[in-house]
Amino acid sequence: MAGLPPVRLGVHILAAYAAVLALRRPLERRWVASAKEVSQPVRQFVFDLLSGTAAGLIAAALNIAVHGFPMMSTLSLVFGAAIYGFFIALDMSLARERTIILQALASNTAEAPPKRLYSMTRRFTLVAVATALCVTAVNLLVLARDMSWLTTVGSDPNATREAILSVTYEVLFIMAVLLGLAINLIVSYSRNLKLLFENETGVLERVTNGDLSRMVPVATSDEFGLIAGHTNTMIEGLRHRIELITALQLAEEVQRTLLPAAPPSIPGIDLAGTSIYCQETGGDYYDYVRLPGDRLGIVVADVSGHGIDAALFMASARAFLLSEAERYQSPAQLAREVNRYVTRDSDPTGRFISLFFLEIDPAARTLRWARAGHEPALVYSATDGGFSQLNGEGMVMGVLKNAEYRDYARQGWTPGSVVVIGTDGITETRNPAGELFGAERVRRVISTNASRPAAGIQAAVIEAVKAFRGEAPQEDDVTLVVAKLL
Repeated sequence: MAGLPPVRLGVHILAAYAAVLALRRPLERRWVASAKEVSQPVRQFVFDLLSGTAAGLIAAALNIAVHGFPMMSTLSLVFGAAIYGFFIALDMSLARERTIILQALASNTAEAPPKRLYSMTRRFTLVAVATALCVTAVNLLVLARDMSWLTTVGSDPNATREAILSVTYEVLFIMAVLLGLAINLIVSYSRNLKLLFENETGVLERVTNGDLSRMVPVATSDEFGLIAGHTNTMIEGLRHRIELITALQLAEEVQRTLLPAAPPSIPGIDLAGTSIYCQETGGDYYDYVRLPGDRLGIVVADVSGHGIDAALFMASARAFLLSEAERYQSPAQLAREVNRYVTRDSDPTGRFISLFFLEIDPAARTLRWARAGHEPALVYSATDGGFSQLNGEGMVMGVLKNAEYRDYARQGWTPGSVVVIGTDGITETRNPAGELFGAERVRRVISTNASRPAAGIQAAVIEAVKAFRGEAPQEDDVTLVVAKLL
């Protein structure tokens, strides 16, 4: 085949590649483009490698059929076409991968990490070894052929020198071509790596700045694809968490609107109340209810547990209480009716509510109350500085539908006396050493600040609880209502 004019050999090679190119587009669309995007680069490589080898086989077949060359003499042509096809296939595979990356960027869709990992180091090693083998094989074949040719030159020094120069130029030309193909692959691979690096770091910078609108394209099945998939999973998780936080903030705002914005102005009573939740929302509740005959009702309640579910349960209980307050007769009757509704809703959840309802009649100077498993209210006497409790029996709400509650009453009070109703989040607050705040500390703070207005007494108790807790976390909701009887 070496005696064949280059023009004819070129015509045969061009005809072979033209035949392959004519079938390339439909076959590529059918076998490569129809596959999953992650596997398309591998298929592109196999497709173009087979296409290059097929072109070499067709060119060899033309030489055998037209010129009658022996089959063995065309092996070098087939091998050369396969080597060229190898480099072209790698370049086309990288181009396909780059197209997929750009398409994924444009679509901004989140995909899961690849199920099967094709390590980048392993892939790079295989390509490097295959390239080195191809280059070595080409050089060995060329050198073997040229050395065989040099033995036929003879002993003429000029002829030998010309032959050596000719071989040198040929080897340099082949090395330059192979080096150009290798550099092209390195540049193409670097472009893909740059795209992947820039997209990954760009998205992470957006996430750092709070922008979760972009996703990293999962365009490869190597470490970049794995990192991109897990990054997208992280972004989805952050989005979901932000949605939950936003929902909790909204729930917190809604719950805050359910609590009194300010105490009502009632002649003869100085009022102050607050609720401090250990989470965004909580199960504690307090309110002031205007009753017939210029009386005032004070309710303090505590749902078991805390958080959004406790807040929702408390909101429904509040609705029941305010509805029944329209038909108010006594604290026990109110507790009985609210319990009936609460028990109906608590069956599926197992939750319960402790409640203390106090009725204050400033004109008659009477206190009337009912307890539903709640801590008794504390009364400070301005006369002797002593303390007493508004005790009584009563089961927590949400356990027995027909639970009975009793009315308790007390006549008269000394002006300046203080009634304090709180939740167990105050007395059960722990310091870093694990000690409880306890009821005795509450009495001490009230006694020390009894001369102050109701808001001052409330603030003193809350500050004492915070100082006692120190760096320890708040474990329960804290609610406190102070009524100073004037």
